[in-house]
Amino acid sequence: MNNSNELQNRWAKCCELLRANIGEDRFRIWFAVARPVSFDNGQLVLKLPSAYYADLYEDQFANVLNFALRQAFGNYTLVLEYNIIGNDNQSRVKVLSPERSNSLTSSVTRQTETAPVEQQSNNFDSQLNDKLSFENYCVGESNKVAYTIAEHIANNPEKPEFNPYFLYGNVGVGKTHLIQAIGIRIKERNPKARVLFMTMRQFQNMYQHVALDPKGSIPEFINYFQSMDCLLFDDLQEMTGAKTASALFPIFNHLHAHNKKLIFSCDRPPQELDGLTDRLIDRFKWGITEPLPAPDLNLRKKILHAKADRNGLDLSDEIIDLIAERATGSVRELEGIVMGLLTRSIKTNMPLSVEMTKEVISHTVKTPVKKIINFDMIVENTAEYFNLNPDNLFSKSRLRDIADARQIVMYLCSKHTDLSTPAIGAKLKREHSTVIYGIKAVKDRISCSKDTAAAVESIEKILLR
Repeated sequence: MNNSNELQNRWAKCCELLRANIGEDRFRIWFAVARPVSFDNGQLVLKLPSAYYADLYEDQFANVLNFALRQAFGNYTLVLEYNIIGNDNQSRVKVLSPERSNSLTSSVTRQTETAPVEQQSNNFDSQLNDKLSFENYCVGESNKVAYTIAEHIANNPEKPEFNPYFLYGNVGVGKTHLIQAIGIRIKERNPKARVLFMTMRQFQNMYQHVALDPKGSIPEFINYFQSMDCLLFDDLQEMTGAKTASALFPIFNHLHAHNKKLIFSCDRPPQELDGLTDRLIDRFKWGITEPLPAPDLNLRKKILHAKADRNGLDLSDEIIDLIAERATGSVRELEGIVMGLLTRSIKTNMPLSVEMTKEVISHTVKTPVKKIINFDMIVENTAEYFNLNPDNLFSKSRLRDIADARQIVMYLCSKHTDLSTPAIGAKLKREHSTVIYGIKAVKDRISCSKDTAAAVESIEKILLR
């Protein structure tokens, strides 16, 4: 079969049947790595990452695989090829011929002349999402350090610094995107590099299956991961059990000793993880641990502009400001709102309005139990942030620091309390018009002054704890 599209279509049909029989999770772990190479004269060639997969297909999945292949390809002979670790010019072959034995038979070693090293490397599935690149990643003050480190690693994989790179932060702040961007850039610069992205849950499930299988080979499992040039582990907090950690330890040591890149993401720093051994925690100290905070106000606006443009959605500055102020949790919240607005726009065929946006936000953003914030709390925390005496805010002083802090009190009172502008003015001993001016002045400065935006956001975080 010379038509590659036809080959891919038949393999896709086979994969659908496998998913239906064994479930999505088991399929992703054991079959998503297989790549169809050719189908000629009834012989289907699949490329696998290691011998263990071939053995597993024989011992655990022979019947279900035979059924799926017959439906997709008719009569077939299956050839499973995989590189011998440490020798890219050699491959080992197993053959499944339903007409003869209905099981995998005869393992032989042969020199691979038809597949050069470069082609073999390109066939390796890194499990990377091409959309999660540096080019599609929005950078602001809150994530600039984490981004700069990631880009340095990706552009200079031969250098030993920042290895391992341990990135941590809350759900939805962009950790997966950033570590995948590292792998994508390394592959772009060196297509032959063996880069593998994997969740810790996938790694753990694979290890447990190997450990429980009487024919499973733990050394071969470890060797497979030790053959990588860059290993990207997502959601390290999902690691449970000392045995999984014990398997990760020699992989970590080998890759680090050979200056291969180790990249981890997690929802907390290493020392707060229960599933890690002390010796692994010590290993993380060899590199750098960097927090990835939730995006700040200006970055949220930047992300919203980028996602709206990407989806052909025209959002006014008013709508952008509204979303950015209401959705403060994660990038995923912003994505959800943008997609919600896109859906509304298509369904209604009407221009987006502020009211429509508020409705989408209410359905997307999880509203926490509202904390009651009063005037005294705002004055106290604002004064503390600017290292002032609270009495300064009630004085007639027009010193810049005091005047700015006083205006922020006005703004926060209008946003977080039920006080009217005249009531705010009365408490601060200021005219009604002065309060209106102060609130507007802060809104304007938030959009153009990083210091003001940071100050307001920091005070709000304290108030909302």
